Amino acid sequence: MLTIVIIAVLVIAAVAILIVARGHIHADGGRGLKHRFGPEYDRAVAVHDGDTKAAKQELGERVKQHGSLEEQPLSPEDLARYRAQWADIQEQFVESPQKAVTAADALLAGLARDRGFPEGEQFDDQIAALSVHHATHVHGYRSVHTAAHGQGDTEEMREAMIEARSLFETLVTEQVGDVDQHRPPSPDGNGHAPWALNRRHAKGSST
Repeated sequence: MLTIVIIAVLVIAAVAILIVARGHIHADGGRGLKHRFGPEYDRAVAVHDGDTKAAKQELGERVKQHGSLEEQPLSPEDLARYRAQWADIQEQFVESPQKAVTAADALLAGLARDRGFPEGEQFDDQIAALSVHHATHVHGYRSVHTAAHGQGDTEEMREAMIEARSLFETLVTEQVGDVDQHRPPSPDGNGHAPWALNRRHAKGSST
């Protein structure tokens, strides 16, 4: 009888330990996703109306689907071409913000494709893959994509272009091991925002 009681106690203890361990695994998984995705995690929670379980499931699926993606390097020629095109787009913004954000949207789609991400025609798939590897930089691309489809005033387009530039610089500099990726170089070589995206010029461009 005593042996049966001891075995029952041990079984109950083992089950309790298993339940606690699973709870820790799920908790750590949630914290891991939040750490990995940062603001993209908060956006997912908001999209799911505060349902963190649904948000974690969505982000977990993104990692499962795109986590093993290997980014491809750009050739020196492609790197130079993308940098020149981005500089031209920034200059174009002062005269035609709408055309500039449309061109920026297309350029980022092509750049991401050349780095090994899904085709830009499937924007949702591409942005999901990018969020797994560059979560802190995808917001600007999403904003530019929205603006390119006619949503947003000149000031919103200007802000979208500035935010999108962080993803552009990450995709063209990360592969070559730039020391300071958080302050990307600009065409003037001094780390300053291009004059075409200056707030004063952008406001003037709406007239």
